[in-house]
Amino acid sequence: MPLTSLTSPLVGREDELARLTGVLDRARAGEARAVLVAGDAGVGKTRLLDEVAGRAAAAGTTVLTGHCVDLGDVGLPYLPFTEILGVLAADERFASVLAGHPVAERLLGGGPDDATDAAPSRLRLFEGVAALLTELADTAPLLLVLEDLHWADQSSRDLLRFLLSRGVLQRPAGGTPGHRLALFASYRADDLHRRHPLRPLLAELVRLPSVERLELRPLPDADVARLVRSLREQRLPDTTVRRIVERAEGNAFYAEELVAATDAPAPGVPSGLADVLLIRFEQLSETAQQALRTAAVAGRRVGHDLLRDAVGLPEEELESALREAVERQLLVSGDGDTYSFRHALAREAVYADLLPGERARLHGAFARLLAGPDRRPDSAAERAHHYRESHDLPEALAASLEAADHAQRIGAPAEELRHVEAALDLWTAVDATARPAGPDAVTLTLRASAAAVHAGELHRAVSLTRSALAGLGQDADLELAARVRYTLAGNLLEVDNLEAAYAYSSEALGLIPAEPPSATWVWAAATHVSTARQVGEHETARRVARQALRAAEALGVTDARADLLISLTSLEGHNRATPEGRERLLEARELARRAGNAPVELRALFNLAIGCFESGDLEECLPWTSEGLDRARRAGLLSSPYPREMRYLRLLVRYTLGHWDEVLRESAEDAGEGRAVDGHALGPGLYVALARGDLGAADRARALLKGPFDWMARMVAAVVLTDAAALRGDAEDAVRWMRSSVEALTEAGTRPAVTLRLATLALAAVADTVSELRRAGDTAGVARWTDTAAELLADARWSAEHGYDDAPQGPEGRAWLARAEAEWSRVGAGAPDPAAWERAVAAFAHSDTYERARCRLRLAEALLAADRRQEAAAEADAVRLEADRLGATVLRERLDDLARRGRLTDPAPAGTGAAVLTARERDVLRLLALGHSNRRIGEELFISAKTASVHVSNILAKLDAASRTEAVAVAHRRGLVAPEARSS
Repeated sequence: MPLTSLTSPLVGREDELARLTGVLDRARAGEARAVLVAGDAGVGKTRLLDEVAGRAAAAGTTVLTGHCVDLGDVGLPYLPFTEILGVLAADERFASVLAGHPVAERLLGGGPDDATDAAPSRLRLFEGVAALLTELADTAPLLLVLEDLHWADQSSRDLLRFLLSRGVLQRPAGGTPGHRLALFASYRADDLHRRHPLRPLLAELVRLPSVERLELRPLPDADVARLVRSLREQRLPDTTVRRIVERAEGNAFYAEELVAATDAPAPGVPSGLADVLLIRFEQLSETAQQALRTAAVAGRRVGHDLLRDAVGLPEEELESALREAVERQLLVSGDGDTYSFRHALAREAVYADLLPGERARLHGAFARLLAGPDRRPDSAAERAHHYRESHDLPEALAASLEAADHAQRIGAPAEELRHVEAALDLWTAVDATARPAGPDAVTLTLRASAAAVHAGELHRAVSLTRSALAGLGQDADLELAARVRYTLAGNLLEVDNLEAAYAYSSEALGLIPAEPPSATWVWAAATHVSTARQVGEHETARRVARQALRAAEALGVTDARADLLISLTSLEGHNRATPEGRERLLEARELARRAGNAPVELRALFNLAIGCFESGDLEECLPWTSEGLDRARRAGLLSSPYPREMRYLRLLVRYTLGHWDEVLRESAEDAGEGRAVDGHALGPGLYVALARGDLGAADRARALLKGPFDWMARMVAAVVLTDAAALRGDAEDAVRWMRSSVEALTEAGTRPAVTLRLATLALAAVADTVSELRRAGDTAGVARWTDTAAELLADARWSAEHGYDDAPQGPEGRAWLARAEAEWSRVGAGAPDPAAWERAVAAFAHSDTYERARCRLRLAEALLAADRRQEAAAEADAVRLEADRLGATVLRERLDDLARRGRLTDPAPAGTGAAVLTARERDVLRLLALGHSNRRIGEELFISAKTASVHVSNILAKLDAASRTEAVAVAHRRGLVAPEARSS
């Protein structure tokens, strides 16, 4: 029967309440919004959301609440959303809406399995939930409340990311009003340690334009005092109020509990909140205490029937006990005859007070009840938790495997991994006769490694396959032993441990005979081909690939045949950038599709996409990346390696074409599809940020170097940090980043293709330094840096000839080489060569828009130096248009500086008294104030030293100064030069 709980007043949250109410008002008008409510445990998040939800419901808004639950290492996929859908399913008002959305039936455990893929489509699931919610919002304004996100399982976090970045908050096209929906989600800020999985998601979400963060800080003492006095009808002594305020430290829940504890017969107030909670708990009758102990074992929330069966009390006694607990505000009643502890800390305190035997007994009772004939399809994770805590390890093992199967069916690879690992932890503790029928420990470990790969946990996958290898006995089946080794080799390949990968694939191939051929040998051979290629053993790779291809065709192992065709594409001379190579990749894609092997199909699609990029067909690259990512979604493999690289490639193409705003928008959208954006996929966004003058871009790039080595993330960091050093004129740092990065990225003695780009960026910084030293007359410095420039040019030339699979690089590589040759002209010839920069501009005509604009700026500079002013002005105009279109503020600033020095524009007066001097004299005065000689002034302004001397003499005469130093001092007093300019 429903029970009414006592609710404390809302005190001191006027601003926060107004802000959330404003969000609701905007949502009702068609502007969907989300608010992330953060605060320490007990600070009042739930109370504030309850108040807002109550007001919203009174105004006609549909309010749906979902809770996340702490079950330790056991995850319940999509739990808060399942709870919301359960509420909808129980309400006849929503029957017609639910009928049109089978996603509800699927999440609630009643939908059919998807037999077309190894894992059901998470994208369709996510889109189905979004469609259901938006239809509800179109019927009536909708408020979703998600509580305790810090306990959310990964699948729930993924679905929330999708809803906020691509689903319910999106405004329809055409300027029509959006969905009448608001989403408020709370989490404990003090629970988010540095490695907490919610942290990266929060960082992504708060960057979305329709998402904001609301932090509940501790209440001021005056508000806590108001709250304390409002909780009692009889006035508390002022000394008691002051003491409670002091002890509560701004936490509303602490204050409420301390007030409640003043009824305790024992003198004084306990120092810890747990003690306070237990004092209140001990004031209950023995029956009520028994009910609360049992409820604490169930978790934060428990259904009435389940609690009744677990506690073993007659209905009337249980109702009396629950009423007592509700009236004392230890429990609150909810929808659907459920009860929950008013605060998680209260439940934790009661649970911790249980005796070990009592705790195990109650966990066992819940496990048996959940395993009954009417058990829910999604209850396996709960049962595994209760069985484990009750020390019934055989049942815990069986339930963990069942939970893993359920997670796999609904497309939750991270949860599948956790459940399989939980089963592995239990494996040795369970007698062999009591284990479920099915795979052995080694096979189960291989399943865990596959789930780790699907979830993007590549280093974990390596660790698991190493564990499987260690678990092989002396009499292990040779095919299983080979399978473990080639799986380990493939996983090591993904984390760039190439030599070890080659060693293990060699072992795998040697364990089983090639004749008669077997599917296991074919796959071992296919893996060995991949590892041999990576360590430069191309002849071995070709020989094994041809032999394995014949065996695969004879055996009808279609997916292995597809994998081998992909490897042979480059091994036999027709690489992926050629028409012949693409034909072979298309054949491989079709074979993999026919076999239903999504990972191999993704490999083919990735090679098709990057082959287009390398051949300069950027627009053709995008459809392949889109097809690849769509296939990954349908297979539940978005976090696996090839989709990771395709996300980066898609963004890189957008960046290269100059669609920078689209890069930033698409980065945010991609964050909604499964896992958080991988480190290297942040690259194009970092390139944009750096070009737009974001000083934090280098710091964010440096952060990519932390943690386990990731080749792609290391490459992105290298590009950003080398270019950032060049932009700030630090040649030493640019060369250091270039060389250290190339060394780190070199694999099996082969330098990466990105060496060309890095060498060119470093060479630009060196050329700037040589120009400065040459103007200063530092001959030794010029000689030293010229030698460095020559080394960098040699690196660039070598890399241009030795790209992927040792073939010459394509159009992009040739463009970077043209820029490197042009930069060298500034070093070796002593002056920029217009012809060299014209070749660089032409080379970038069909590839990198931004780099073409940067080359055009250098061309304008070279034309000015050659006194071809009209051509220089035309180039400057083109650069200005492109820089403004891209929002490339750094390029625009450099252009404005060149235009001012080269008199390509008419700058505004410098300040009071500026009319005394001509525009050219003001330019000379600025450089004079920096201590430059007449020769250097001439070089900066593209005039002769003699002309500069004439301008200096005119300035001295006009300012009535006897010396250059006095002229600078007079100019400072008159405001003719900027305050930061100082004579050296």
